[in-house]
Amino acid sequence: MKHIVPLLLTLGTLSLISKEKPPNIVLFFVDDMGWDDLGYRDKLYETPNLDQLAKESVDFQQAYVSCPTCSPSRGALLTGLHPAQLKLVRHIPNDPENGFDKFGRTEKEYNLWPTDPAQFPCVNWLSLDYTTYAEELRDLGYYNLFVGKWHLGHEPYHPTQQGFDRQIGTSNFGHPKSFYPPYFKNGPVYKNEKERYLTDKLTDETVTFITDYEGEKPFMISLWYYTVHGPHIARKDLLQRFLDKGLEGREAHYAAMCTSMDESIGRVRKALNQRGIADNTVIIFLSDQGGYFENKPFHGGKRKDSLYEGGARVPLMIHWPGVTKARPETQIVESTDLYPTLVEIAGGKLKDSQLNGISLLPLLRDRTELTRSKPIIGYRAYEDLYASVREGDWKLFAYRSGTTKLYNIATDIGETTDVAAENPSIKEKLTDILKKWEQEMGVADYSGLQ
Repeated sequence: MKHIVPLLLTLGTLSLISKEKPPNIVLFFVDDMGWDDLGYRDKLYETPNLDQLAKESVDFQQAYVSCPTCSPSRGALLTGLHPAQLKLVRHIPNDPENGFDKFGRTEKEYNLWPTDPAQFPCVNWLSLDYTTYAEELRDLGYYNLFVGKWHLGHEPYHPTQQGFDRQIGTSNFGHPKSFYPPYFKNGPVYKNEKERYLTDKLTDETVTFITDYEGEKPFMISLWYYTVHGPHIARKDLLQRFLDKGLEGREAHYAAMCTSMDESIGRVRKALNQRGIADNTVIIFLSDQGGYFENKPFHGGKRKDSLYEGGARVPLMIHWPGVTKARPETQIVESTDLYPTLVEIAGGKLKDSQLNGISLLPLLRDRTELTRSKPIIGYRAYEDLYASVREGDWKLFAYRSGTTKLYNIATDIGETTDVAAENPSIKEKLTDILKKWEQEMGVADYSGLQ
């Protein structure tokens, strides 16, 4: 059955929930953009539209993804569940060794990773049994459009099988072969396109939807970018300005990709304004993990030590005209918080469930102090470092080999000094939290601490 994790009480027609039409929602989900890779944080980057959005938004300074990797980050956002619950703790590969054909399809349910000490079997698709935010919003009367990168399984598990009414530009692959046509070596996505840059092509389609939409239902657009993930190929007209700034090679291409993505966001927001619906549209911006290059002022990133701040802390902005008050927000939040938040924004009522996240709506409306019953746990299955526990200023790291390390984020933002020896009681407390959590998630067999 589909609703393995029942979440909300059906409230009948939307007119009974509110006399006003629920807001439209646009969720921008960018791939591999580091926390610092915004113009208002680093002048090397040029992101005027995101800089403006930050000024208008609740701009979360401590937002995290629970598994800083492509597929797990997507699955967690979509379901509100921790990747460990989904048994989706690595990216979904597309190699023959794991049973995938040249079209990114497989009948093999699980994959293994050669260098993973635990040999954790990770799923090759997001099961249809899990309830997605698109399904919840559909039941609340929303039209759901999905645009861009999926990376949660091949065709039987695509967005239109998971609650979305329509999908655009969705492939079976985690990244394109090029951001210029042909984008994908195999598959039907934009096969007839000859020259348009992929980010712009997806934006064209999104703007057209906004311009032409005549439905009575409110809509949610999930624009999940392929950019700024590699291959790092800049739009041709943008590259030179970053070479002139002194950036070289792939880093110059990456910075230009950030700008093209920023332009996309500007175009979508302009289309909302031109339709006269911007004042009743919630805008959310999020990245799926830390960046490929340096992630100042943190340690770690996409390629190494991904559970450190440089890989796990991501930009998150939420703007709800007439509801949120623009400000930097320092409370710790997770991407899984967005699922229950979206449901409540749409007029749904939450019930007790297995959700990993909590609704941010009280914080967005009234600056309420959040209270969590579950710890902030990071978890992956690639290498020795596999888990983290964040509680207050403290952060514990756990390794499959049994090592633990402890950092104080408030005094050591770069996570340079392990203070476990000086704080044995805190280390023991966070270790016990992780052990208990592993038991609850059913992953204790792969623990380095049990």
